Amino acid sequence: MTSFEEAGTEETVTCLHMTFYHPCQEDKMMFRCLNFRKREQVRVDEMPKFGRDSNVCRYNLMDTRVSRVQFALQFYRKLDSSEFCFEIKNMSKKTKLLVDQTELGYLNKIDLPWKCIICFGDYQILAEIEEGESVDYFETYLHLSEAPILQERCLPSLLPIPENGISPSLFPSQGKSPMEIDENES
Repeated sequence: MTSFEEAGTEETVTCLHMTFYHPCQEDKMMFRCLNFRKREQVRVDEMPKFGRDSNVCRYNLMDTRVSRVQFALQFYRKLDSSEFCFEIKNMSKKTKLLVDQTELGYLNKIDLPWKCIICFGDYQILAEIEEGESVDYFETYLHLSEAPILQERCLPSLLPIPENGISPSLFPSQGKSPMEIDENES
């Protein structure tokens, strides 16, 4: 046997990509303590927290309007399945957390969709899950966005769909005011 044949099978790792945006980042540097563009391993028995308390939170946001602990993530495997998931829990008593269209109050939690936008205050975070197989740890990979994520991504789930199915942005109104017409009118 060659050393290649004897080598262990390489295991893929679940990675949570998180892209952060705040309109005042350039002036206030609230993300200065986050380690961008570098994958970071997190043990599966840890529950990483995001907030301003550096003694409690693994990911610190340098902003007095952010709760000591804003939210926490839990990595787990679904019952009778090989699928790994993340659960997000709002840890702030004062600020609601929006995960796509779902509003979470204090201590509410839900499964994190494989791609979603997390919002609180002026913060926008695009979360994307890259699936893996490791049962010992997962990774986080943080990114910084200079443009608002909600406008930049234009996720269909966040935009209302008109009854006629045609997006008004496809046909600029060119200064005309909206006009109501009866559907029987021609």
